[in-house]
Amino acid sequence: MKILVILPNWLGDAVMATPAIELLSQHYHNAQFTFVGSYVSIEALKYHPLCEKAIVDETKKSSSRLLATYKLAKELGKFDLAVSFRNQIYSSLLLRFTNTVLTLAKASWHSRLLLSHTPKIKADRHLVEQYSKLAMVNCDSFNGTSKELKLYIPAKEFEKQTLGINAGATYGSAKRWYPERFAEVAAAFSNTYDIIIFGGPGEIEMARDIESSLKELNISNYTNLAGKTNIQELCANIGGCSLFITNDSGPMHVAAAYQVPTVAIFGPTKHKETSQWKNKKSEIVRHDLKCAPCMKRECPLKHHDCMKGIMAFEVIESVNKLLK
Repeated sequence: MKILVILPNWLGDAVMATPAIELLSQHYHNAQFTFVGSYVSIEALKYHPLCEKAIVDETKKSSSRLLATYKLAKELGKFDLAVSFRNQIYSSLLLRFTNTVLTLAKASWHSRLLLSHTPKIKADRHLVEQYSKLAMVNCDSFNGTSKELKLYIPAKEFEKQTLGINAGATYGSAKRWYPERFAEVAAAFSNTYDIIIFGGPGEIEMARDIESSLKELNISNYTNLAGKTNIQELCANIGGCSLFITNDSGPMHVAAAYQVPTVAIFGPTKHKETSQWKNKKSEIVRHDLKCAPCMKRECPLKHHDCMKGIMAFEVIESVNKLLK
């Protein structure tokens, strides 16, 4: 059973699509996956044991994306099933151009026009459930139960208990709590845990701010990995952590995939839709404000109260609650 899967662009969304992929692999015997997606999504999911091909979609770099999409489809060939977890016209076109008969994507004007199955899926449930419902729309046996997140990158083994700190959030500054407060929380547990500071290439300065705050607090048992890991190394290091403190971000979902005890700080985003899926040891710290969740990349009111109002002691209390 040859199955084409168009992955979400963001790391966190790609990880949240893994339960749907697991459902597909169990429902269709002898499933063989071809994954197409962004660099980060492919790097995270290409290790799936049933993945035959993993292709980074670079069609948007072409002078004619339409033509590039058509050429990519012809290179891919025909599949028994093709599903897109991206609600985007070029993804619908890619599925259509492969000449696959059974094609799935969330209902939109372009998917209805181009694809065979386009269910209406309300965004009033967790994104994992939305993806799972889409993947199983043609399966009468689906009981509506989504599986746990799953990554096939082995977790790193640390000699000592390790606390991971992730102050970044690729989507935008509105989702980011403050470096000095992350440092204050890390310092509170530095006697028990070694500390790793995580971050992407665009979050190096933020990680340095955490490092500077830790030095001011006379904390030395930390490692700053911001901008120094590829996606495989990022996942392996997060998977080896004993505790993780993070914003709503891709690394938060990576931690959930490894069942790492996690405290997540939410501000402008919808925690009911993107929280840590089935992480047995997880806590959310958030304030219920009238202006939140606004779902904006930057605070439209310029005060950032949804994050600014969250104090370090609240996160420390949530960590202690989690550890008990």
